[in-house]
Amino acid sequence: MKDADLYGGLVRLHILYHASRGPVFGLGIIEELARHGYRLSAGTLYPMLHAMEEKGYLKSSRRRAGGRIRRSYRITPPGRRAFAAAKDKVKELFGELFEEYFSSFPRRPPRFSFSEDTRGSPAPPPSTPRPRSAASRSARSRRRGPSARAR
Repeated sequence: MKDADLYGGLVRLHILYHASRGPVFGLGIIEELARHGYRLSAGTLYPMLHAMEEKGYLKSSRRRAGGRIRRSYRITPPGRRAFAAAKDKVKELFGELFEEYFSSFPRRPPRFSFSEDTRGSPAPPPSTPRPRSAASRSARSRRRGPSARAR
């Protein structure tokens, strides 16, 4: 992957995202990242996972799976906090990166406006019931049955 040093932070965010959803393991992460266009070797990923564990973002545990020991990683509370803060930064960056693109769409006015001071504002118009046609009244009375018409 060309310019791989630019993508290291994104890979780490992917790892934190998936670890926040459940335990992850190396090969599973390699396969998941490949779906997103990242081609990582085990020699790149495992040092990254170990560094994230040393920093306290992930915690590993070992378990036996299919005759071999597999190390899986879970996100830690500090990892969750770091991930939440990073999501805010990514949102901000995304807005800047695509500001030009989104500014080409017409803005819709908000459906509702909530203001603290509603004094002096006109009251909403009262809702008036729709007049019913004779056909809809008779269909309604047929659904109710004969006892409803007798009342």
